[in-house]
Amino acid sequence: MSRGGFRAGAGRKKNSGLFGEKTVARRIPQSLAPALDQYLSNLATSTKLGENIKFIFTPQEHSLQLPFFSSKVAAGLPDIADEHQDYLNLNEHLIPSPDSSFMVRVTGDSMIEAGIHNEDILVVNRDINPKDGHIIIAAVNGEITVKQLILKNDHVILMPANPQYSPLTITQSMDFRIWGVVTSVVHHLGK
Repeated sequence: MSRGGFRAGAGRKKNSGLFGEKTVARRIPQSLAPALDQYLSNLATSTKLGENIKFIFTPQEHSLQLPFFSSKVAAGLPDIADEHQDYLNLNEHLIPSPDSSFMVRVTGDSMIEAGIHNEDILVVNRDINPKDGHIIIAAVNGEITVKQLILKNDHVILMPANPQYSPLTITQSMDFRIWGVVTSVVHHLGK
């Protein structure tokens, strides 16, 4: 009896997965695999997100366009607004590179002075080359964090925006990976 090779009827049935379509493999750095596995596991088992996992991972074909008034709103003295109205596509405005972007929810207050609060949603672009001063999402020894990237005298420092937290200087012994640069913050007022 031969073993291995093709066997009729073996394996996953065509288009039988959660999304009902063919699957593809993705390669990620080995060091990121545990963090990604943990994130996906938490996402799938979360009572809040688990029910909506198909919606989260299914590309949405529609775009949201809201009325956009061309006059600016004065943050100082009141100004008279004009009636000119256009439309602003929020998808294009907040996520100009959807193929290289992802979103993540913030936990904690280490970046509060940068306008990033607990429960805010960050839009992150993986294709932007991280530079000094950028706010980034990084994995440090398997833990995901959002901090300001400081490049100083051949040192990499992750700087919080809250004096109650200390900067973290990255050393050679640390497993450090930058996942992307934060491009937008979705922050609800009155929470």
